[in-house]
Amino acid sequence: MNNPTDESASTTRSKILVLGATGGTGRLIVSEALARRHEVTALVRSPEKAGDLKGARLIVGDISDENALRNALRGQDTVVSALGTPASPFREVKLLSTATRALVTAMKAEQVSRLVCITGMGAGDSAGRGGFLFDRLIFPLLLKNVYADKDRQEAVVRDSGLDWVLVRPSVLNDKPGRGAIRAITDLSDFHGGSIARQDVATFVLDQIQGNNWLHRSPLITW
Repeated sequence: MNNPTDESASTTRSKILVLGATGGTGRLIVSEALARRHEVTALVRSPEKAGDLKGARLIVGDISDENALRNALRGQDTVVSALGTPASPFREVKLLSTATRALVTAMKAEQVSRLVCITGMGAGDSAGRGGFLFDRLIFPLLLKNVYADKDRQEAVVRDSGLDWVLVRPSVLNDKPGRGAIRAITDLSDFHGGSIARQDVATFVLDQIQGNNWLHRSPLITW
């Protein structure tokens, strides 16, 4: 699907909680959400790293702390999770699934139903579709433990009962966004690709009100 747009998405302002707002993609999500005139709250562990998120309401807390999450969730319409974790080939990774499990519990308690969650190419049934270099070298040497946790994270989201969308970007880059991307779920002919973080941010924000990809896991790429 080229240049996917969601005709059901409205321009209504939303109150959005962004997790992972200080990461490369998270910062662009915050910036574009504010440009679209949404109200943005960011739950951050270090306010020093979030000093340039101008226009966003900052709440300091741990993303795995259910009480901190509930505090940040009050009054929100939607959650965008852009959580990431460093590649760790030598130790088990649990942060993504642990934080997402706490998030789902907190969202249900605060009656917030919409969750747009970024995982990545290589998660779930997109495993083995990244091309030779990604699948044979990068994934097994650097990303195996991170993606084991992304798989657990996706399972938590799928079983949550929330109105969820799982977004799987191909290899991220910091080039200017192209606007025209592909969003696909049939991966039979897909063998790797890349995409700008800006295009990811745009696609993610299109999902906060639209329903075209509800309860689906599109892989997005150029």
